[in-house]
Amino acid sequence: MARVPTDPASQRTNEQWLAELRAAGPQREAALADLRAAILHGLLYALQNWLSQDDPHFSALTEEVAQETLLRVMAHLEAFEGRSQFTTWAHKIAVRLALTELRRRKWREVSLDSLLESDASSARPSRMASTAPDPERAVEKAELMVYVRQIIDEELTDRQRLAMTAVFIKGMPLEEVARRLATNRNALYKLLHDGRLRLKRRVERDGMQIPELLAVFEQM
Repeated sequence: MARVPTDPASQRTNEQWLAELRAAGPQREAALADLRAAILHGLLYALQNWLSQDDPHFSALTEEVAQETLLRVMAHLEAFEGRSQFTTWAHKIAVRLALTELRRRKWREVSLDSLLESDASSARPSRMASTAPDPERAVEKAELMVYVRQIIDEELTDRQRLAMTAVFIKGMPLEEVARRLATNRNALYKLLHDGRLRLKRRVERDGMQIPELLAVFEQM
């Protein structure tokens, strides 16, 4: 099992954290060491639902995240507003970085083409309804998704279809989709925006006045 330092006993106030991290020499080094230990201790509990401590990647991930968190904290000390404890603020940054990295690793070996293939052969309405508390509602949602997939296939370019399937149906992180498409985040936003407009126009032409469906495209 990975060994994580126990929660440091330091009782620094927010003002003390800021002052010591802005100082030079041993005082800042000591504060950084204590903050790193606090981050590692927090990640031990924050990640327990996503990654076991027994996983061989746990230690490397938490060390990497702790280091990146320290860099971000030091670069954004002026952004800390004091609305929470300083360590809580740093811990939120660490958890966000850790979960982003876990999502990225999850999709690292998955191709965009395979997402389209798996989406085409996904569950039918009856299968989706079998485990839902409201079968009738589940069937409605499943049929709605069939329609969405149909118009995605018919209205979008190949590139738009890849991006929208990956992001909105499969949940792949934007950064990973942008990397796979050899583009940047802003260009990906533009690609998704244009695709969303095409789908909305198709829905309007089909006379599909379903608030839930229109809301889906408003959020894309």
